[in-house]
Order: sequence, then structure tokens, then C-alpha cells
Amino acid sequence: MDISKLLTFSVKEGASDCHISAGEPPMIRIHGDLKKLDHPPLTLEETHALVYDMMNDAQRKNFEEKRECDFSFELGDIARFRVNVFVQNRGLGAVFRNIPTVILPLERLGMPPIIRQLCDKEKGLILVTGPTGSGKSTTLASMVDYLNNTFEGHIITIEDPIEFVHKSKKCLVNQRELGVHTLSFANALRAALREDPDIVLVGEMRDLETIELAITAASTGHLVFGTLHTQSAAKTVDRIIDVFPAEQQNKIRATLSESLKGVVAQNLFRRVDKKGRVAALEILVFTTAVANLIREGKTHQIPGMIQVGKKLGNTPLDDSIMEHLRMKRISPEEAYDKCLDKKKFRSFLPTPPLDDEA
Repeated sequence: MDISKLLTFSVKEGASDCHISAGEPPMIRIHGDLKKLDHPPLTLEETHALVYDMMNDAQRKNFEEKRECDFSFELGDIARFRVNVFVQNRGLGAVFRNIPTVILPLERLGMPPIIRQLCDKEKGLILVTGPTGSGKSTTLASMVDYLNNTFEGHIITIEDPIEFVHKSKKCLVNQRELGVHTLSFANALRAALREDPDIVLVGEMRDLETIELAITAASTGHLVFGTLHTQSAAKTVDRIIDVFPAEQQNKIRATLSESLKGVVAQNLFRRVDKKGRVAALEILVFTTAVANLIREGKTHQIPGMIQVGKKLGNTPLDDSIMEHLRMKRISPEEAYDKCLDKKKFRSFLPTPPLDDEA
């Protein structure tokens, strides 16, 4: 099998991901559904050759030491991919995430004006959160591109691996890839503070040290963007605080209450009106009242603050889902499955569950 032909085919089919796995035929994910291709199962030897031919010496060494490896792969001018290679029970496997070469503006993504207003902040921490495959990288790329077109300054991105490539426009953009240009997020973030940055993007805030450095950068005059795999604004705040030892949590609450400026939690829904997917957003814009809740350890009250602060740009997740549902963009079943307040969505189901099942 020719990996270039397989990936070219997946791009032409509009697939978001391409999977190869020893003992199985290749598969591609289209609009959320994983489909098997009409191809014989790949042998262990075929899969090994496909994977190893794509990697350079450093990547092969890293893979053999850790039994998994992330890197980016370019298919000429056709597409770029984020690749994860791993070992599974039948042999090797790999997943290729198609990274669009064109960065869509925020308006084309359907993002509300408050997202641009968050980007216009002079300093602070802005987080884009959601489960894997929810479009966080796409949203962040659009936010960085917006700044690159409207602001004069220095943008540093730290990614694993580099996904969207940003050409310097009004800004100087320097992109660093984990394992290629730096050894860790924390090392790169620590160095970034000595590199005269205005804006720093941290691809993933994975550990205590990285989170602490990101908060420090945001509180010392820099605009910092980051991601977490949390599904709501309140859970995002709790996740950050819970990373720290108990004796440090009061201090982190105080620092976070001053540095965090906004949380955009998003989830993707399959469209029923046309091909593709659409994002539902929960947006939390930080105010003095929200900061006080964080400082006092009352994050359970954040959902209520989002509800009463809509005029400030706050958006409850269920409001965003309901808007898509009423516009008949998404199915009642998926809306019900992913909403927070099931009672609001029961009446849209063809066969609503009993109250004790809701």
C-alpha cells in the first residue's frame, strides 16, 4: 500500500482522520463516522513498513523508547497531518488527523463577537476547552490568525506537534514543536518569557509546571492561550486548581482569579441539514463577581453566573445547543445526549424517556 495515495484519497473524501492498524483494513472518519475501506486487512509487515518509512531517525528512536510517538507529516501541497503512532495487540497502528491548510476566520466558524473581544485583551489567560476532536485547535488557530491580522507584536506557539502553520503578517510568529524544537511545554514556556513575547499559545496544559508557568505569564503582562480537555467552564477552573497540592490551592485561586479572562468550552455536533459538523459553545467572560467566586472556592456557582451574565457575552451550553436545534441544524437525540438540563430537551424527542430515565 502507498501511504500517500491513501492519505490523498482520505482528503478527497473529506475525512477528518485516517486509521491504519495491523490486522484491519484502513479506515477513514467522515463527519464523525468511522468507515472501513474496501481493502484487505493490513499485515503486520505492511503496517510496520508504512509507519517506519514516514518517520525520521529521531522519531523512530523516540517511538522505540516510548512505544508511541506524535509528529506532523506533510503530503506535498495537498494536506498536513497530525500523526500518532502506537503499538497495539496485533502490531502497529497510526492515526492521521487532517489539518486544514486554510485557516478559516472566526466569522466563518460561526464564532460570536465576544470571541474577538477576548482576543483583544492586552493580557491574561484565555482557555479553549472540550473533549478530544471537539475543534479546539481549529478555534485557537482562528483566534491566533485574527491577532496576526490585527495586532503588531510577537506570537510564540508551543505545540505537540505544530498543526496549523501561521505565516507572519502584522505579527512576528514563531512556532515551536515539542520533541523537535524543545523538550517540553514547561521548558519552552519558561524560555518564551525571555523571548519578548506579547502572545503565547500553549498547545496543551498537561501538568502542574506548565499550568503554573502559563498562569505566571498571564499575570505578568502577556496574553496566553491554552487548552484543556474539560467540558465546561466550572470544571475547567476546578481542574486547574485540583492539579496543585492542597496547601497551594488558596494561592492559586487568588492568582487564577486575577489572570483568567475567559473560557470557551466547545463540543461538536453532527449536522442534519447538510454535511459537516457545528460547534456548540459555553462561554464564560470573567468579571469581578466571577473572580470572587474563584477566590472564595465557590466554583459551583459559576453556571448560575453564566446564566445571568448573557449581556456580557456569557453563553450557557444549553442555550447554544437549543439554538442549533431550533434552526434544525442538529438532531434532537444528539442535543438531548450532550445537553446539561435534560428536561429542556425531552419534548423535542420523538419518544421522550420516562422522567426517572432522564
